Amino acid sequence: MSYLTGKSLLVTGATGSFGKRFVRTVLEQHAPERLVVFSRDELKQFEMQQQIQHPALRYFLGDVRDKERLYRAFDGVEVVVHAAAMKQVPASEYNPMEAIKTNIMGSENVINVCIDQGIKRVVALSTDKAANPVNLYGATKLCADKLFVAANALSGFHRTRFSVVRYGNVVGSRGSVIPFFMDKRESGVLPITDPRMTRFWITLTQGVQLVLDTIENMCGGEIIIPKIPSMSIMDLAEAVAPECKTEIVGIRPGEKLHEVMITAADAANTVELDDRYVVQPDAPWWRGEEFFADTEARPVDKDFEYSSDTNSDWMTVEGLRELLRTERIEGT
Repeated sequence: MSYLTGKSLLVTGATGSFGKRFVRTVLEQHAPERLVVFSRDELKQFEMQQQIQHPALRYFLGDVRDKERLYRAFDGVEVVVHAAAMKQVPASEYNPMEAIKTNIMGSENVINVCIDQGIKRVVALSTDKAANPVNLYGATKLCADKLFVAANALSGFHRTRFSVVRYGNVVGSRGSVIPFFMDKRESGVLPITDPRMTRFWITLTQGVQLVLDTIENMCGGEIIIPKIPSMSIMDLAEAVAPECKTEIVGIRPGEKLHEVMITAADAANTVELDDRYVVQPDAPWWRGEEFFADTEARPVDKDFEYSSDTNSDWMTVEGLRELLRTERIEGT
């Protein structure tokens, strides 16, 4: 029986690419008593209501910046998946306080309301841009990660557990480079920022399953990082639009050549499992013996760094094409 069977759960930012896929998966494969879609865009909620209908679904308009609204929405909820974020890098650079209000202060609101409302398990979505951040979006998500990890001490006797899932670019998400390249195919030219660029890639299906696994097995305080393939931007362009020419336009402000999901500074607290890494909190309350009871966790090398350019797993052009044949791409 799934942990979510008969449970009441809520997803913030549930009208986004991840949220919609997560909601569909939970309704199809699990049996929740109630599933609350929490987001601030009434049009997206209306459109989602036309696409997904189920007696367990509840649609709740609200913003994570509004603490009082969170109290009302979280009443009676047992599990929260926090996916709401302001995530567009250029928009965050131009409107820094808006990103801070949503990604940092909004996360603090979610944490405090979860504790006060007696939520049992909370999983927050992170990003590779939170490791060694070079833009404001990454910096706000790093702060959010720190808040959710530390929240396990803050909850005290309330025993609300908080964990973080961190992964890379999502193949099937709106706003990613893949649908952008698909749109550009008609022009015959793909703009490339830097031919050396590499990125981690994960599908929406894999991301949803990772969050479901974390809800099922979480201890509280850990950051979960899946083992996923890297791909160069040039191979990606070849996979999506082999008929197009490429034009080098230069790297954008706040953009890296390569992404990192585990820094060398975190290596001392990182262990490796067969399909993922776990960054353990350096805290006296961490119950590692409970989390790793049924697994074979291996410490990583002291100078280990999980970076997209030194990754041992690489996606091929044909491998991505196969994914594109099976994975639904949002926004196309």
